[in-house]
Amino acid sequence: MCGILGISNRNNDVFAELYDGLLMLQHRGQDASGIVTYNGEFFRELKAKGLVKDVFGPDEAKNLVGKTGIGHVRYPTAGSLSASEAQPFFVNAPYGIYLVHNGNITNTAEQRQKVTAKYSRHLRTTSDSEIMLNVLADKISDSIKVNGTSDPIRNLFAGVKMMMERVQGAYSVITMIAGVGMMAFRDPHGIRPLSVAKREVDGEGDEFAFASEDVAFGINGFEKLRDVKPGEAILIDLDGKMHTFQAAEGKLTPCIFEYVYLARPDSMLDEISVYKSQIRMGQTLAKQIQDANLEIDSIIPVPDSARPVALEVANSTGIRYREGLVKNRYVGRTFIMPGQEERQKSVRRKLNAVPLEFEGKNVLLIDDSIVRGNTIKKIVQMCRDAGAKKVYVASASPPVKYPNVYGIDMPTKHELIAHGRTVEEIRQELGADALFYQKLDDLIWAAREGNKDIDAFDCSCFDGKYITGSVTKEYLDSLESSNRVSQKIKEFPDAGKRPADARVAASG
Repeated sequence: MCGILGISNRNNDVFAELYDGLLMLQHRGQDASGIVTYNGEFFRELKAKGLVKDVFGPDEAKNLVGKTGIGHVRYPTAGSLSASEAQPFFVNAPYGIYLVHNGNITNTAEQRQKVTAKYSRHLRTTSDSEIMLNVLADKISDSIKVNGTSDPIRNLFAGVKMMMERVQGAYSVITMIAGVGMMAFRDPHGIRPLSVAKREVDGEGDEFAFASEDVAFGINGFEKLRDVKPGEAILIDLDGKMHTFQAAEGKLTPCIFEYVYLARPDSMLDEISVYKSQIRMGQTLAKQIQDANLEIDSIIPVPDSARPVALEVANSTGIRYREGLVKNRYVGRTFIMPGQEERQKSVRRKLNAVPLEFEGKNVLLIDDSIVRGNTIKKIVQMCRDAGAKKVYVASASPPVKYPNVYGIDMPTKHELIAHGRTVEEIRQELGADALFYQKLDDLIWAAREGNKDIDAFDCSCFDGKYITGSVTKEYLDSLESSNRVSQKIKEFPDAGKRPADARVAASG
């Protein structure tokens, strides 16, 4: 999960708009930030580890001038955690192309071998985004050889088409091409979100923007036109004209976890309101709570993303809603912090209990999801320390049992508390008095109700069904043994001792 943004305007102040837009996407990545601008002649680039507000300041505003620009906030799911992996990435031929990418490609090893051996390209990082950029560059070069250089837009679209035939996985991409313009495209399944927007300028024509979420548009006065279609490429040329091309046959299968946790509630993704989908999650979860006939004094959300679900559970059950956990606004999201030690240390920094809301009471905590389980386990104990008599827990999503390979940091089953465990075993591990999970069919209904034209969602982290090629048992095993995952497993010293994991290993 990363945040990407591209803006094409008619003056040289694109940096300020990119800065504001990336702030609206900061929730999608906190590890690194990057911006590159283009003034029609030269690119100007800056990328570094850190939040947008820390990487860019007044001096950068003076240097990063241009009419067109792309930006990125990084949350690392492939490659290392070093600053060298920050985006955008660049190749100087053909044309000169910068690229930002949200997602993960799944046939990385195969494409890396082709890029380095067959095409003799040198890769500076281990990032799958750099591999994709070089595959795209190769295919555009092939198109130029066939079609000539008289029509660069034709060459670019042909290159995207050939790239999509080779690259598998999830990718929403924005590129900037010297002498041509800004181009965005989305994988044939539309797994990760991407939208296009327009802004009318009196007497001067239109200006355009692309973004992972439409919340990045309004702050700059853009109005969303639509979502980029699966398998579609859209190019905004240097004259501000839009060109579209269906590069591959597409069928929309968006990631359902976007609606649970990743996206902001004020976003519309593929014509579905994230907020309203979360309200519907609360309605279905409330039925389970009612059927359990528990004595519950109050419903308390784990702030902030669980609030819409918790409010609707309270409304549907008639149980009073209370804010019993106070969040420190100056601590980042623990789920996307780079190391397990840092995540665990940050829980107490991040939340504090209001004793009066817990002392002698039976409380129901509602969280958007339970991934690793470390945070909610500490919160349960925090509630008990504050005097709670009983602590029940409900998750707005089903159990996360399988690795997510499409751009969410769930690469190894050893990290997932639900993998190989029953709900009762998870309850005991968390120290809760009762545990409820959203049913997968209910979650699908909650999302699909917003856009009934969507036939299916990517639910792979819940059901283990991967909708793209290359996700074989061998591929998943390679993730388990990769250097980055191995380092994570070291941070879970008891992983190999868990009875549930042992059963999974024994059953193959």
